[in-house]
Amino acid sequence: MDGPAGTASRVIIDPAIETVTHLVIEPKHWLGVGRLVPLDLVDTTEGGLSLRCTVVEDLPPADRAGHHQFRVVVVARVKCVPGELLTITSLNTRGIPLTGSQLAERYAAIGDGFDAGDADVVCCQEVFTYWHLRLLVRRMRSFRQVSYWRAPFGRAGGLVTFSRRPVSGTAYRRLGRPPRAPALPLRSRFQAWLKGALVTRLARPELCVINAHPVANYDGDWSAANRFYPLHRAQFAVLARVVNEAGPHAVVCGDFNLARESHLFGEFTAATGLADAFAGACPPTFRAEYLPAGAAPHCIDFILTAAEVRAESAGLVFAEKKEPLGYVSDHIGLRPAVPDT
Repeated sequence: MDGPAGTASRVIIDPAIETVTHLVIEPKHWLGVGRLVPLDLVDTTEGGLSLRCTVVEDLPPADRAGHHQFRVVVVARVKCVPGELLTITSLNTRGIPLTGSQLAERYAAIGDGFDAGDADVVCCQEVFTYWHLRLLVRRMRSFRQVSYWRAPFGRAGGLVTFSRRPVSGTAYRRLGRPPRAPALPLRSRFQAWLKGALVTRLARPELCVINAHPVANYDGDWSAANRFYPLHRAQFAVLARVVNEAGPHAVVCGDFNLARESHLFGEFTAATGLADAFAGACPPTFRAEYLPAGAAPHCIDFILTAAEVRAESAGLVFAEKKEPLGYVSDHIGLRPAVPDT
């Protein structure tokens, strides 16, 4: 729906109450990010919508929207036209420091939430051990298909994909040997060896779901001069090859540990032709409460769609506290919807 203020391209849904909470308004005649418009500022008019706000004064870019300073689970409904909608979610499940984190209770809340929800596919990151996996499997009994790649002590890369749809195959691709970068912490070099992409192919619809989790950038600086830049660039080059090999019926999910506004993210999407399910309007997905004082939160979790897949809507999961646990993760989950073939 077009108008003077721009184009209404997406709706944001709170899946807990199955209600639309925001519209995504993309700029029409100028370059820039989309804006999140609360539904209570939207009026219906004959032949369209009107906004009771101004872009400059009332609608800062979604990355700076103060009321979204937390880590989010992302959800999207995607579609390979023609076909029915398929709902996919992505969440970094652990995140919060282990000490006093009530990990078993948080995993129970995460599993129960997904099992009671409408997601067809759930991509999880940081499911490190078989114990972590059992905690989720026990709670997500309606997800009969559980994809992962075995490693000596747990899931390869900490990646697990749950599906209510039939799965035809699973593969795992390491993100490669870390390049020489003397300034990198030893911990990061070790973690880089373990990182990869989990590729799950659904039988119906014929859709490839790629779950990825590159190494963390502990500096929060994604410029070319940063010590993590060579490592990130090498890992995303491998991930781009995995995506291109998957073909046009693919959805890529995960905690990328890469800011959306970074040059590397633009380079990655250009190399793969992937589109953001949130059309650039997803809020920061790492909770500000877990950042150092004064550090700005960023959108670092994504659900991206390939050429033959279109996101019909997108929303957030586990954005609010779940008492008495608090937040279930330091990330917020993502939830797009796509039509299947």
